[in-house]
Amino acid sequence: MALFKRKRVRDYLEEADIELSDVKVETVEVKPELSVFEKLSGSLKKTKSSILSKLGSIVFSGKMDEDTLEALEEALYTSDIGVKTTESIIGEVRKRSSKGEDINDVKKLVYDVIISMLDKSSGPVQVTAKPHVILVVGVNGNGKTTTIGKLAHYYMNMGKRVLIGAADTFRAAAIEQLEEWAKRTGADFIKNQPNSDPAAVAYDSYKAGEARGADIVLIDTAGRLHNKVNLMNELEKISRVLKKLNPDAPHEVLLVLDATTGQNALSQAKQFSRTSGVTGIVLSKLDGTAKGGVTIAINQEMDIPVRFIGIGEKKEDLQLFDPEVFVRSIFE
Repeated sequence: MALFKRKRVRDYLEEADIELSDVKVETVEVKPELSVFEKLSGSLKKTKSSILSKLGSIVFSGKMDEDTLEALEEALYTSDIGVKTTESIIGEVRKRSSKGEDINDVKKLVYDVIISMLDKSSGPVQVTAKPHVILVVGVNGNGKTTTIGKLAHYYMNMGKRVLIGAADTFRAAAIEQLEEWAKRTGADFIKNQPNSDPAAVAYDSYKAGEARGADIVLIDTAGRLHNKVNLMNELEKISRVLKKLNPDAPHEVLLVLDATTGQNALSQAKQFSRTSGVTGIVLSKLDGTAKGGVTIAINQEMDIPVRFIGIGEKKEDLQLFDPEVFVRSIFE
């Protein structure tokens, strides 16, 4: 009906012998699209509630004494911000207090300190090679397969041609899930038989990406326990094979971490960074945890930038990590 002009609508009704009063018009409420800040704030409500409730429980007289500092330290540490980062925050609070800075709101003080400390480097690496190869690593259960699907959607939405390579050949389910994500996003897909050589799949993925004009090649890898030597050797082999095809490949190694594991995620990041040449971190499942404070710890303690954060199950629920927006979403 919306395609007709008003007069044509009236003529149409008369020809169909329909009274205008009999026509029901339904109004559809169009909800305004949420801003990045609003969406992130909603997704981080568990983390926000946890941190703010702990800071709000601190009895503050307006003077930063040792009792207040001790309470603040405990509140931050139990919010999964971590020992090292908490110590850095407390040290900065002491410094501001000794300078006689006016401090009358603990929440605002912590917010200001964290913002001033955060590493502002974020966002994806610039895509300059073709194909730009991204190796995705991480422990099983961290959301690696889903993250690859979301990354495919992210780059496809930018107008890039994407190819996904299923090099986690030890799990048939992982291959099937990635193939489904490739169909949903429109990405090309390369796989081999289960238990085949992962490095061979990585090789085939690069060659196929090159032949098909792919801008981005996303390669999945096995995700057994991060302290297993065989897994690390396997990742090194994949990298060696790719470097034979292109000395700069892989151009990125993204580590997917599960935010719900809190400080264990930080431990995994340290382990993988020592052995896998990690260049960026993706934190998944931030929408379902009160342990999102670990994002601040990882940002501070690792010499590796957080590139993306996962805040839901939909393919659109992968956001570039903006440190300032992230902290605002928790404290405001």
